[in-house]
Amino acid sequence: MEAPNDLSSMRKSYSRSELSETTVGSDPILFFNSWFQEAIEAKEEEPNATILSTAGEDGQPSARVVLLKGVESEGFVFFTNYESKKGKQLAMNPKAALTFFWAKTERQIRIQGIVEKISKEESEIYFGSRPRESQLGAIASNQSAILNSREEIESKMKNLTKLWEGQNIPKPENWGGYVLKPNLIEFWQGRVGRLHDRIQFELKNGIWKKQRLSP
Repeated sequence: MEAPNDLSSMRKSYSRSELSETTVGSDPILFFNSWFQEAIEAKEEEPNATILSTAGEDGQPSARVVLLKGVESEGFVFFTNYESKKGKQLAMNPKAALTFFWAKTERQIRIQGIVEKISKEESEIYFGSRPRESQLGAIASNQSAILNSREEIESKMKNLTKLWEGQNIPKPENWGGYVLKPNLIEFWQGRVGRLHDRIQFELKNGIWKKQRLSP
């Protein structure tokens, strides 16, 4: 079967900006916030969408898109079902990675680190801020479990909607937040001729060490 397009000829030239050691400063989380704001201003589609990569005991990597819901001094916050595939993998192996790609600004950020659960109280505060349908969806879905049909989950959602009508919906015990505490952050800026700018920060003995990498 032939490919619908000639993939070998598909390419884009990157020329919007450049990245220097001076520009990134000495605090990679502060610089992340700066780039994130520029992504918002450039009207990137869902700039907080990030690829979360995890691996279980067998070492097989698994990746999916999640939404970043907070940036703190200690790391990057996201929420999910603790009993999902990613939740089970993180329980076995807390090492994980986040990858952001913003096409309009021609930038990528790679983040590696250790993931920990945030407090129950913090998770409850965020859960309470979610739209009601999202709250109900968190209860209805046994995330990553096999379904017999679409109707099965829709019926469960309908029943839960009736059950909780007019009541505050509590956070499920198996749902909450994580923070990825980084030990490596790499900023990538697309450049002409594939001579991209790559500047990496690595945390060593509590101090961020900055290095330029070959494209």
